[in-house]
Amino acid sequence: MNKVSGQNGFNQLSANATEKLVDVVLIGGGIMSATLGTFIQQLEPNWTIEMFERLDKVAEESSNGWNNAGTGHSALAESNYTPETPDGEVKMGKAVEIYEQFQLSRQFWSYLVQEGLIKDPGSFINSTPHMSFVSGEKNVEFLRKRFKLLRTTSLFDGMVYSEDADHIKAWAPLLMENRDPSQPVAATRSRFGTDVNYGALTHHMADILAQNEHFTLNTKHEVRSLKRQADGTWKVKVKDLVNRTTRTVHTKYVFIGAGGASLTLLQKSGIPEANGYGGFPVGGQFLVTENPDIVKAHRAKVYGKAPVGAPPMSVPHMDTRIIDGKEVVLFGPFASFSSKFLKNGSLFDLFGSVTPSNLLPMTQVGLKSFDLIKYLVGQLTQSTEDRMDALREFYPTAKVEDWTLWQAGQRVQIIKSVSGKGGELHLGSELVHAEDGSLTALLGASPGASVSAAIMLELLEYCFASQMSSDKWKDKIKEMIPSYGLSLDENPELNQEILLQTSKVLHLEQDLFEVRSSKDNAEFQRQPLRA
Repeated sequence: MNKVSGQNGFNQLSANATEKLVDVVLIGGGIMSATLGTFIQQLEPNWTIEMFERLDKVAEESSNGWNNAGTGHSALAESNYTPETPDGEVKMGKAVEIYEQFQLSRQFWSYLVQEGLIKDPGSFINSTPHMSFVSGEKNVEFLRKRFKLLRTTSLFDGMVYSEDADHIKAWAPLLMENRDPSQPVAATRSRFGTDVNYGALTHHMADILAQNEHFTLNTKHEVRSLKRQADGTWKVKVKDLVNRTTRTVHTKYVFIGAGGASLTLLQKSGIPEANGYGGFPVGGQFLVTENPDIVKAHRAKVYGKAPVGAPPMSVPHMDTRIIDGKEVVLFGPFASFSSKFLKNGSLFDLFGSVTPSNLLPMTQVGLKSFDLIKYLVGQLTQSTEDRMDALREFYPTAKVEDWTLWQAGQRVQIIKSVSGKGGELHLGSELVHAEDGSLTALLGASPGASVSAAIMLELLEYCFASQMSSDKWKDKIKEMIPSYGLSLDENPELNQEILLQTSKVLHLEQDLFEVRSSKDNAEFQRQPLRA
């Protein structure tokens, strides 16, 4: 990415500026705004920060524990991060990238715990094995290739593989309960996976921010407009939804981390970089059980493989979840559709986001996305028994009376124009910056929350390039994230050190395996290490 050092005006006000100037405005009270705010506060404790959230609490939309699957996405189990080409080759580049990004998050969270800023790591993160599970000869062949490929890097040394029904039953009994013994099955298991309550983590970070007198949290406040000033600063018009009053905040930097609403706010900013971006909202539903017998028997996040032609967002998984101390099991996702961009949004969100610059890309995506449309139609017409049949692919003896359907959060997938290809649907997360670095919007969805630290570090590198090049910031970043700027894939000893250190601080699984001295095909050693 081209780093534009356009923030020369960041610390300079126009000579005739008379009103109070805020250093940073954060729009949205989710994990991304909280992460960025916490980074900035640790780097510059005297900077003024204002956060605006339209609901009455932070973390009530996508970051809420009930609105996402809570996976600490690290590519240990998710087949969509190791796609298979038409000729049968499995690619692992994305898996390595996601693994390394999640380790940045783990280090940042460990720093907050070490500093005493978060007292109980178990309130937001817990060890939960991550598994891939498939049935059928073709899927077994895929998983076998995936495992063999991932084992060529030391990042996945703790992963084990089996096609033996008894082994898999020992890992996750419900998967094999009353399953046809003639059906080919395979699974991988990584003990070092995690379940993360991003809602609880967001509340922790908001509490950390609130301890500083230079931070202000404004709940039930909705940002209505953004206008760039001649000196590069911004005027942000905000409405108090309780008192029905409106005020304007003058700021040097704006971050739009408002989930699905980020697109419309980005459009209101008027920056040319917003042109051509559109959004496609997709909701998610999960079957949920609190039956203690099921919860006790299933201690893992088990990911399957999306059906042929289905989008990556549809990868089914049966997950152990710990939400605010309550243990449940979720299965899904099942797609739902609403024109809302937020769970608590407006039915006019989608239609209001259509502009002359994105109409063509959005139309092109609609014409090209037959598989997605077919998938959504199939999902929307599902009955309760259809959903139970999908669950029984994982848990053959599942009973309908044990499960209820839960509507999770809305995700707005990115639509944008790509040179030579027209409009395309992009899954994942993307930062859209004003060229001068004075405003950034985060668009898209998964694996967003899991890699929040990596995304916000990318933002800091672009928008605060001069500060990031200073010894002060570089030293502090290294204190918070020791592996920053280094490849864990290329430094297996460092990867092992990071795993041990963060596992100890976060009270996670601490039995690790000896790393290999090189990335050759030597067998990894099974001597356990303890933190």
